[in-house]
Amino acid sequence: MQIDVELFTVNKRFPLTISRGTTAKTTNLWVKISEDGIEGWGEASPFNVGNYPQSTQVIQESILQIIPNLQKKHPSQRQEIELMLNKAQIPSAAKAALDTALHDWMGKRAKLPLWQMWGLDRSNIKPVSVTIGINSPEGAKARVRDWLQFMDVKMLKVKLGNPDGIDADRKMLDAVREEAPTPDLYVDANGGWSLEDAQEMCFILADIGVKYVEQPLPRGQEQSLIELKKSSPLPIFVDESCFTSTDIPYLSECADGVNIKLMKSGGLTEAMRMIHTARACGLQVMFGCYSDSAIANTALAQLAPLADYLDLDSHLNLIDDPFRGASVEGGKILPNNLPGLGVQLSAFTA
Repeated sequence: MQIDVELFTVNKRFPLTISRGTTAKTTNLWVKISEDGIEGWGEASPFNVGNYPQSTQVIQESILQIIPNLQKKHPSQRQEIELMLNKAQIPSAAKAALDTALHDWMGKRAKLPLWQMWGLDRSNIKPVSVTIGINSPEGAKARVRDWLQFMDVKMLKVKLGNPDGIDADRKMLDAVREEAPTPDLYVDANGGWSLEDAQEMCFILADIGVKYVEQPLPRGQEQSLIELKKSSPLPIFVDESCFTSTDIPYLSECADGVNIKLMKSGGLTEAMRMIHTARACGLQVMFGCYSDSAIANTALAQLAPLADYLDLDSHLNLIDDPFRGASVEGGKILPNNLPGLGVQLSAFTA
């Protein structure tokens, strides 16, 4: 099979600030796998979680190095290819791009969308949340208004863990609730709190109706997370603490749910394993994203009927996404009926 890699840069309509910093644009990778006249697409986007940075350059180099061996395989040999990628220890985002492209190829070969190949029910898809990054109270209000004008917002995910402390978090959250009294609220601290702050904030968040809190403590503090879970009135989800299915059994002691992202998991194959492992451990499941375009978010949306919560909104905040795929209807992100991922080039890039 032939494998091609192209770089593309996407710019955010509104820069996103979390506890670790601000992102305004990223350079992602578009991977194309061709065989038998069919082309499958995948995407890799860079991300940085503690000691696990995956830069665009590192991802690109790892894919280019493995291409000579991959070209000897057929896209239908997914098990052999997965073993090859694992042995080569390439970054998870690189694996995600290749695995997604293989799935897209398979769906196109079968002339079926992936959600239908898996026998899933699109009517079971939950509303997608949209994200409010760390900001001043007035800035957060303005961002809420932008989202409300853009789409029918059912759920708001608010980034906390402000470096200025939990008082700043509380003021921003109060402003968001004042501006949007109706949508459900979720909170993601991206590991920005201490145990003591997290314990205090969980009770405050519960009092104002927040549904759950995500990654309240930094990756590596899972033992403290066990203590937090015992006292928290809110369900706790983990993101940075959970990459693959092998992490989940241990995390079942300290969390109520896991956030699955393509770039962390290494693709749809591992994402499916993570879903089943989480369910077997009695955990809830949410899907998330980094600075992903419509390729990656549409890919994970194919599995959306299996998730309790969806946070696949990064492509909605891009001013120059080269791709279009899953649509937003009634506050939900819905994969279409086209074969494979159902992703096409946007009109202005065609």
